[in-house]
Amino acid sequence: MSRSYTYGRLLYCSIADHSNYSTVVNLTVRGSHAHHLFDEVPNRDLYLLNTQLTSYLRNGNPRATWDLFRRIHCEYTALTAYTFTPVLGACSALPGSERGRQVHGLMVKTGAESGPVKTTLLDMYSKYGYLDDSVRVFEEIQDRDVVAWNTMLSSCLRNGFAEKALGVFAAMRRGGMKFSEFTLCSVLKACASLKAVRPGKQVHGLVVVMGRDLVILGTALIDLYSTVECVGEAIKVFSSLGWGKDDAMHNSLISGCVRNRKYKEAFSVMSRMKPNVVALTSALSACAENSDLWIGKQIHCVAIRFRLISDTQLCNVILDMYAKCGKILSARLLFDTICYKDVVSWTTMIDAYGSHGHGHEALELFKKMGEGDAVLPNAVTFLVILSACGHSGLVDQGQECFDSMKMSGLEPGPEHYACLIDILGRAGLIEGVWRLYHDMVKDGVKPAAEVWTALLNSCTLNLDISRGEFAAKHLLELEPNKPGNYVLLSNFYAAAGKWDSVNTLRDVMKKKWLVKEVGSSWVTTTHGHKDASKVQIFQH
Repeated sequence: MSRSYTYGRLLYCSIADHSNYSTVVNLTVRGSHAHHLFDEVPNRDLYLLNTQLTSYLRNGNPRATWDLFRRIHCEYTALTAYTFTPVLGACSALPGSERGRQVHGLMVKTGAESGPVKTTLLDMYSKYGYLDDSVRVFEEIQDRDVVAWNTMLSSCLRNGFAEKALGVFAAMRRGGMKFSEFTLCSVLKACASLKAVRPGKQVHGLVVVMGRDLVILGTALIDLYSTVECVGEAIKVFSSLGWGKDDAMHNSLISGCVRNRKYKEAFSVMSRMKPNVVALTSALSACAENSDLWIGKQIHCVAIRFRLISDTQLCNVILDMYAKCGKILSARLLFDTICYKDVVSWTTMIDAYGSHGHGHEALELFKKMGEGDAVLPNAVTFLVILSACGHSGLVDQGQECFDSMKMSGLEPGPEHYACLIDILGRAGLIEGVWRLYHDMVKDGVKPAAEVWTALLNSCTLNLDISRGEFAAKHLLELEPNKPGNYVLLSNFYAAAGKWDSVNTLRDVMKKKWLVKEVGSSWVTTTHGHKDASKVQIFQH
């Protein structure tokens, strides 16, 4: 039992006959025994109950916050904004949005929806993904402070509307609102998301002119310049920070340098710091994306040298890097040495086998999954094993995996149906394809673009003209401006010998200014790293 808790208990006993118990609860509000003391306090007033609500939320227990609020609601009618603020925070953390809307309705009914609680309400709708509701609440706030504006900025970013976030920032400037570091950090993230170089540099200039602390905003600036391929600017920002650089800034710059193939600069930064899992994971992810095996191997060696190889997440990224570089044997050797394999480890190795045409090995590993470590496959695991069956033409095995997914209690999504449709279509089982489609609709799964694409490809391979046109119609309705869809449909008509339709599609693409995506290769050679051997990694 902690000393602070014991002291709080003694103080509680000494004032047990008095009416004000708030001080006692505040003394123990951060302790794990707060709820025990609360249950012992007689004549609880609303202030004390509000304190207890806040205590539960701060200690990471939104469920207890919600349960206590329900008790309060039964006993009290005059609830205040201080009651609703922690409850809205709990609603944001709990699954489902219905309780949040109910609390909002109760706030309107009791007249407690004014003041700072509005900002918490805005944040709750933002976390639900209801941007329109967030905007509506924001517009109802009469005296908007910088916290309300920042919450609106975060709401736009969280829901993928970076351009709207810049619009919010522009409105702040027009209104003469003072910015905080959080404001500028959010705007820099929006610029990075949009790859907007000029606005990002303007914000950087604003940071310098206003004399803001570059240490706080350093990571956001480095991320911005790395994203827009201005690594030189990112390095200048990093260098200007002096001794204020932390691991997050080092990790951000390393990731940006590797992503932009500035390996010498990346290893120069790494050589001046003690390596950590996050830095190596970021660098390895970039190596996997760029298929840079030579650099990836060096980073693997660094992980071994500094005894970081026991981290499962880091091992998973190294495994993925070897797989994407085509080194399946190296990937399997590493997989076998991972002490604590999680579902990502198994899924990554299965995917490695499947994507390189080793379907039988993928199936064998899938069957072993869960035997010893009891690691259960998730939806992604089933997707990669279905893809593996498709790459290797394993029709019966693919059907078995799909059925076992249903039996395990996981509901197949559109992407799983698309995989199995592709397997059946390639095997010439066109009637099986359409039976599966009707089963999917019957199960309440809405066909997504990948499903219509798989159906169209199956019809192309099996010359199913009428149903192919049906699939093509729905595909173009979902994605009318994607050039690849017109190419697929053009191949379909060409296979059917309908050359007039092929020409018509080409004319449509010209009118819509749609250009076929140019093919590219991710193959890299060691020639690109001819100076890399001169780099000394971690000299200390």
